[in-house]
Amino acid sequence: MSAPFVLAVPSKGRLQENAEAFFTRAGLSLAKPRGARDYRGTIAGLDNVEIAYLSASEIASQLARGMVHLGVTGEDLLRESIPDADKRVLLIDSLGFGSANVVVAVPQAWIDVRTMADLDDVTTGFRAQHNRRMRVATKYINLTRNFFASHGVVDYRIVESAGATEGAPAVGTAEMIVDITTTGATLAANGLKVLDDGVILRSQANLVASRDADWSAEARETARVILDHIAARARASKYREVRTRFAGCNAALLNEAHNRFGVVAPFGGPTSSGMLTLHCPPMHLYALGSFLREHGADTVSIASLDYVLDRENPLFARLEAFLRQ
Repeated sequence: MSAPFVLAVPSKGRLQENAEAFFTRAGLSLAKPRGARDYRGTIAGLDNVEIAYLSASEIASQLARGMVHLGVTGEDLLRESIPDADKRVLLIDSLGFGSANVVVAVPQAWIDVRTMADLDDVTTGFRAQHNRRMRVATKYINLTRNFFASHGVVDYRIVESAGATEGAPAVGTAEMIVDITTTGATLAANGLKVLDDGVILRSQANLVASRDADWSAEARETARVILDHIAARARASKYREVRTRFAGCNAALLNEAHNRFGVVAPFGGPTSSGMLTLHCPPMHLYALGSFLREHGADTVSIASLDYVLDRENPLFARLEAFLRQ
């Protein structure tokens, strides 16, 4: 019996809820046959898939080790914990949740410090005056080192944070911080501000593939099926289906509709009976409907799309190209 295809998803909180909702929308319903407290699950209809419920940081670690094929985790964790991340994992798709920025934040009282260049000046002066380096409290040690180096900032030392990083300057354990934030409200409440050019990484949850997993022919086929579902749902969300029938439709009219409204005709031009099916971005639906009626259509119907399956799957193509490198 072949080894299962392992898909890792967050084990708790909003990340788990959002990940499960994402897969459900794609027609991939995750289930825990042995109860809600179990840390293993399944996908209905895919018997060889095992769902591993792990923390977001564990998922990044397991991807690095090749213990899971696909995982849902934040880009910040991948970049922080995996050296040469782009060679070892592939960020297949951004999932639209779990958004947060890794930022450099300093006390609001530092009114003359607005950029990393200003910070460089301050850290150099601080060392000359106090004979020690400024301290940066953070959980993101590697991201901090790389970012500071890229801006030529060297007069600092990292204090690894084990608790609430944003409180470090107030209690005197560090002069500044590198931390993750969504709205900046917590930083402001602690008297901190983000430098103008101090956003290290704009992170969100991603569907990620591990190069070092066992990519057998069966595993690749399972990945293709999963990514087919996801790509079909993503394409469907970008369009609404527009149907009409009128004799005056021709190639020139369709070309104009495409140029003006981003319309595509997935099944070609009108049939012999004049029936026409178009896919249109939601923002242009009324304008397209008006355009079609002006050119002879009596009735235009609009419907939502659940899935649009194309011959080519760009997500799976990306995975195959990554595994060939």
